[in-house]
Amino acid sequence: MAGGAPAHPPLRWPAEAVWEAVVLLLPEFSVEILPTLPSTNTTLMERARAGRAEPIALVAEQQSAGRGRMGRQWLSESPDTGPAPLTFSIGLTLAPRDWSGLSLAVGLAVAQSLHADIQLKWPNDLWLHGRKLGGILIETASMGALRYAVIGIGINIAPRAAEGLRTPPAWLQELLPETDAAQAFGLIAPAVVKAVLDFAEQGMEPLRAAYQARDALYGREVVCSDGLSGMARGIDAQGALLLETAQGLQKISSAEVSVRPA
Repeated sequence: MAGGAPAHPPLRWPAEAVWEAVVLLLPEFSVEILPTLPSTNTTLMERARAGRAEPIALVAEQQSAGRGRMGRQWLSESPDTGPAPLTFSIGLTLAPRDWSGLSLAVGLAVAQSLHADIQLKWPNDLWLHGRKLGGILIETASMGALRYAVIGIGINIAPRAAEGLRTPPAWLQELLPETDAAQAFGLIAPAVVKAVLDFAEQGMEPLRAAYQARDALYGREVVCSDGLSGMARGIDAQGALLLETAQGLQKISSAEVSVRPA
């Protein structure tokens, strides 16, 4: 439109390539790309509660009511300065031996699929140079003896405003200037599915060393939302945060506790 911001070319989503990479692991897997949704997590949770629990990757080119951890909002309207963030959810039936640490396994898979400089902030954020690059929200719905896991992932692709955010934003194009949301999805989605299936069999223990190599909090003074503070000392075999305090080593595992550097 004359006088307006330049239109971005339509994204070419690698739906078929992602499907081909995953279908041998999940034979009924599908990929669905929609132009807009309130929230990909909400949509898959609603489908699961209605009896639809098929394995799927659901992408929204824009989402208007995205949700982060502890009820925080995740907006993904297209910025004027560049491509919209990547927002998608993976849904699959899961029965791990222990659910603890699943968000850490997902975050590690995302980071490893993208770039060596991406760090992980316990329990579910991706960081770049001390700023938030993206986040993960995991929800589950009961399916009888099993549970349907919905794994929501949001990644900033291009610069975004910092107003209203607790942590200044980072964006993927700082590391990969030519990468858009569709290309990032093609890298991330197969890696996350494989990581989640491996986690269901093996748990968090085999991933501890790889997680520590990207641990943004290790060796730093941190403060928990419940008032506890101390020095972060990595994670245990179940993914709990180890915190060295005046009272000794504490394990932080509650999903209701948030952690920030002091």
